[in-house]
Amino acid sequence: MSKKFMSEKIGGAEGTKLDDEYVEIEKKVDTISKLFEDVIAQTHEYLQPNPAYRAKLMTMNTLNKLQGKSKCTAYPQPENQLGECMIKYGRDLGPDSYYGQCLVEAGETFKCLANIKYTMEEHVKENFLDPLHSVQTHELKEINYHRKKLEGRRLDFDCKKRKQDRSANNSRLPEDELKVAEEKFQESKALAEQAMINFLNSETDQVQSLLEFTTSQADYHRQAAEIMEQLRKFLIDKKEESMSKPRKLYEIKRVNDTLNHDISGSRSPLNSTLNTPTKNGPSSHTTKNAPILGPSCKALFDFEAENDSELSFSEGDIISLILRVDENWFEGELNGRKGYFPVNYVEVINPLSS
Repeated sequence: MSKKFMSEKIGGAEGTKLDDEYVEIEKKVDTISKLFEDVIAQTHEYLQPNPAYRAKLMTMNTLNKLQGKSKCTAYPQPENQLGECMIKYGRDLGPDSYYGQCLVEAGETFKCLANIKYTMEEHVKENFLDPLHSVQTHELKEINYHRKKLEGRRLDFDCKKRKQDRSANNSRLPEDELKVAEEKFQESKALAEQAMINFLNSETDQVQSLLEFTTSQADYHRQAAEIMEQLRKFLIDKKEESMSKPRKLYEIKRVNDTLNHDISGSRSPLNSTLNTPTKNGPSSHTTKNAPILGPSCKALFDFEAENDSELSFSEGDIISLILRVDENWFEGELNGRKGYFPVNYVEVINPLSS
């Protein structure tokens, strides 16, 4: 076939032309063939964006098959790696840290997201990529076989026609030989054309595989949105819990200076300016209605301290205001005791200066 092709090209002879309808069908098939090739490559890129790791993974899995190992190494999902990182540092912060609790919860959510993604990838492979690959290795391969055979028979037919045209009358090719070549050419054209028409008529299968791909994406994003919404609500609740707790105030302690024993036990100037809560003693309300100068408030309800940093009081007590810790908590003094208490338990009489 190659010798006949070169002879045709060098000689500048014009080969037998196929009809326009056949040529148009060929163009459509060629477009779809190239489409399959590019879509498969781009889908792999979409699912597994790291080309270097994809190549490494392919090599590792090939070696596993050669060694008889059935288990394949999975592509590492970035969501899983992010989740592991969050869980590690969340646990390092400890269960008493709201931020630590939130990091652990977020990490578990991202790991769950990675598992959903693995399921989606498997569905895409089975219902989208594998069917496309099957078409490449069966229908398109068969079409290419018929087209290649058609081209060979066309060259043979044209070669014999040219020989007959150039030959003298007494040395012409037998009519049967030329007729057989033409019949084989027509037969191959019919087979190639029918194979391409059958393929183009199977568009429903291609639409179905595209639908499967789209469905897998919709399911993945729906599930991802659901678990991320659950995480968002969890974080909102934790934020509210965190805001309702008073901020911890720490007394900055002076490091003992071993070289200057005479001042090792002295109080830091910084410490002397800090107002630290006085530990609550037994509750006493003998001065409940005593007038108080300066910023103050009146207790609307009883409040029982849960720890030494909080200030207990009873309804009607007049409490001196020291400072507003945040939007939910005051620091105040009652009967020589200092501590924190909720803003919504009192009514401000004389506000703190801004």
